[in-house]
Amino acid sequence: MAWLFNLAGVGMVLYVLRDVFHTLWHPTRHGGLSRLIMTGAWRLSGRLAAGRRASGLAGPLAMVGVVATWALTVVVGWALVYWPHMPGGFTYTAGLEPAEHARFVDALYVSLVHVSTLGLGDIAPGEGWLRVLAPMEALVGFVLLTATVSWTLGIYPALARRRALALRLSHLSRTHPTTERIDTHAGAAIVDSLAAGFSVVSVDFMQYAESYYFHDGDDRTSLARHITYAGNLADQAAGARHPDVRFSAAVLRAALEDLALILDQRFLHTGGTPRQILDAFARDHGRRSGA
Repeated sequence: MAWLFNLAGVGMVLYVLRDVFHTLWHPTRHGGLSRLIMTGAWRLSGRLAAGRRASGLAGPLAMVGVVATWALTVVVGWALVYWPHMPGGFTYTAGLEPAEHARFVDALYVSLVHVSTLGLGDIAPGEGWLRVLAPMEALVGFVLLTATVSWTLGIYPALARRRALALRLSHLSRTHPTTERIDTHAGAAIVDSLAAGFSVVSVDFMQYAESYYFHDGDDRTSLARHITYAGNLADQAAGARHPDVRFSAAVLRAALEDLALILDQRFLHTGGTPRQILDAFARDHGRRSGA
């Protein structure tokens, strides 16, 4: 029976490590523990009455939930490994009766001590293989801490790039540029810079997929609010006489199509045209701002 608990515990730990790996270093569109939690929090926030406020908290709270789930699963997994070997496989300090400290809650305590690297020592592994296993749990705890910091440092710059692009689009839309203004070298440079911005956002959605579930909030920094204008601007620039402007418009259109493909494959699953996909993205994020 002991080996069943050990197998279950090892499976839980390996599952978390796999999820950390795919979340941070090898993102895929097939989901995982972190993606399920983020998606669930996003959908729930959209159904709440206070949609805008709830959506603003969905991403940060979901990240906290993911990290807490990772940590809890690792702690329980290692406890399942320790528990069948208590009390015989452990040493106890004077004053502790081994037979009274061999419950699952004691195994959880030992696991928490090791994963947090506290090393209190009142209950310590005594068998050889357990003495090797305990430091490995401390290493996993260090990996989780590092992963949390890396994840945070990766997602928030991605959000800043997305919001900066939205603000740039907001600036352009408020100036109401005519075709004559766009049909210049400066217009070509502006359209080309927008295409580069959308390329960066596309990479961010692939590398930091969880950033999709963060609400941009303010109208001027909401890409969902301004992404339709980007398509209209590409259409407007495509009718210019200047060849550089037409070429930049084609590049911007290609960047928008690539972004639409990524959004549909990973998040929206509409199977529609690029325009329909971008409209679906605008609705999914815009309705949370009262659009």
